[in-house]
Amino acid sequence: MNDDRGMKKWRPFASMPEQYTGLQEVINKQAEIPQPLLTEEQMEQINFTLIEALHTNKQVYLTYYKNGQSMTDTGFIQFVDSLGDLFIFIDEVFELKNKMRLSELIDVRFT
Repeated sequence: MNDDRGMKKWRPFASMPEQYTGLQEVINKQAEIPQPLLTEEQMEQINFTLIEALHTNKQVYLTYYKNGQSMTDTGFIQFVDSLGDLFIFIDEVFELKNKMRLSELIDVRFT
Protein backbone atom coordinates (compact mmCIF):
# COMPACT_ATOMS: atom_id res chain seq x y z
CA MET A 1 0.00 0.00 0.00
CA ASN A 2 1.39 3.39 -1.02
CA ASP A 3 -0.22 5.94 1.33
CA ASP A 4 1.74 9.22 1.72
CA ARG A 5 -0.83 11.08 3.85
CA GLY A 6 0.94 10.26 7.10
CA MET A 7 4.43 11.11 5.86
CA LYS A 8 5.88 14.48 6.83
CA LYS A 9 9.35 15.80 6.35
CA TRP A 10 11.25 15.90 9.65
CA ARG A 11 12.09 19.43 10.76
CA PRO A 12 14.10 19.83 13.96
CA PHE A 13 12.66 22.40 16.42
CA ALA A 14 9.52 22.84 14.29
CA SER A 15 7.57 20.54 16.57
CA MET A 16 8.45 22.58 19.67
CA PRO A 17 8.23 26.29 18.84
CA GLU A 18 8.13 27.24 22.52
CA GLN A 19 11.56 25.63 22.99
CA TYR A 20 12.90 27.60 20.03
CA THR A 21 11.46 30.84 21.46
CA GLY A 22 13.00 30.11 24.86
CA LEU A 23 16.36 29.34 23.27
CA GLN A 24 16.24 32.61 21.30
CA GLU A 25 15.51 34.54 24.53
CA VAL A 26 18.56 32.96 26.20
CA ILE A 27 20.75 33.90 23.22
CA ASN A 28 19.42 37.48 23.27
CA LYS A 29 20.02 37.79 27.05
CA GLN A 30 23.64 36.69 26.61
CA ALA A 31 24.16 39.41 23.99
CA GLU A 32 22.90 42.16 26.32
CA ILE A 33 25.31 44.76 27.66
CA PRO A 34 24.80 47.16 30.57
CA GLN A 35 24.09 50.78 29.61
CA PRO A 36 27.35 52.73 29.57
CA LEU A 37 27.58 55.50 32.16
CA LEU A 38 28.66 58.84 30.73
CA THR A 39 30.65 61.53 32.48
CA GLU A 40 29.23 65.03 32.88
CA GLU A 41 31.68 66.21 30.22
CA GLN A 42 30.51 63.54 27.73
CA MET A 43 26.86 64.47 28.33
CA GLU A 44 27.64 68.17 27.78
CA GLN A 45 29.47 67.35 24.54
CA ILE A 46 26.52 65.27 23.30
CA ASN A 47 24.11 68.10 24.11
CA PHE A 48 26.35 70.66 22.37
CA THR A 49 26.62 68.46 19.25
CA LEU A 50 22.83 67.90 19.17
CA ILE A 51 22.12 71.65 19.40
CA GLU A 52 24.68 72.42 16.67
CA ALA A 53 23.23 69.68 14.44
CA LEU A 54 19.73 71.08 15.01
CA HIS A 55 20.71 74.64 14.02
CA THR A 56 22.97 73.74 11.09
CA ASN A 57 20.89 70.79 9.82
CA LYS A 58 24.08 68.71 9.61
CA GLN A 59 23.74 64.94 9.50
CA VAL A 60 24.78 63.05 12.64
CA TYR A 61 25.80 59.53 13.51
CA LEU A 62 24.01 58.47 16.71
CA THR A 63 24.98 55.67 19.07
CA TYR A 64 22.31 54.87 21.63
CA TYR A 65 21.34 52.20 24.13
CA LYS A 66 18.13 50.24 23.58
CA ASN A 67 16.92 46.87 24.87
CA GLY A 68 20.30 45.85 26.22
CA GLN A 69 22.21 46.69 23.05
CA SER A 70 24.24 49.50 21.57
CA MET A 71 22.53 50.68 18.37
CA THR A 72 23.64 53.11 15.67
CA ASP A 73 21.73 55.28 13.22
CA THR A 74 22.40 58.15 10.83
CA GLY A 75 20.12 61.11 10.20
CA PHE A 76 19.08 64.60 11.24
CA ILE A 77 18.06 66.18 14.55
CA GLN A 78 14.69 67.94 14.37
CA PHE A 79 14.02 68.87 18.01
CA VAL A 80 15.92 68.89 21.33
CA ASP A 81 14.41 69.32 24.81
CA SER A 82 17.26 68.99 27.33
CA LEU A 83 15.04 69.51 30.37
CA GLY A 84 12.46 66.99 29.16
CA ASP A 85 15.14 64.39 28.29
CA LEU A 86 13.81 64.20 24.73
CA PHE A 87 14.91 64.71 21.16
CA ILE A 88 13.42 63.95 17.75
CA PHE A 89 15.59 62.34 15.14
CA ILE A 90 14.76 61.74 11.46
CA ASP A 91 16.59 58.65 10.25
CA GLU A 92 18.39 58.76 6.92
CA VAL A 93 17.05 55.48 5.49
CA PHE A 94 13.29 55.64 6.03
CA GLU A 95 13.01 59.37 6.85
CA LEU A 96 10.87 58.50 9.88
CA LYS A 97 10.60 60.66 13.00
CA ASN A 98 11.93 58.89 16.08
CA LYS A 99 11.31 60.25 19.59
CA MET A 100 14.19 59.27 21.80
CA ARG A 101 15.38 59.98 25.33
CA LEU A 102 18.60 61.96 25.69
CA SER A 103 19.53 59.58 28.51
CA GLU A 104 19.68 56.70 25.96
CA LEU A 105 22.43 58.41 23.94
CA ILE A 106 25.93 57.05 24.17
CA ASP A 107 27.57 59.22 21.48
CA VAL A 108 26.71 61.75 18.75
CA ARG A 109 29.12 62.69 15.97
CA PHE A 110 28.89 64.56 12.70
CA THR A 111 29.11 62.30 9.66
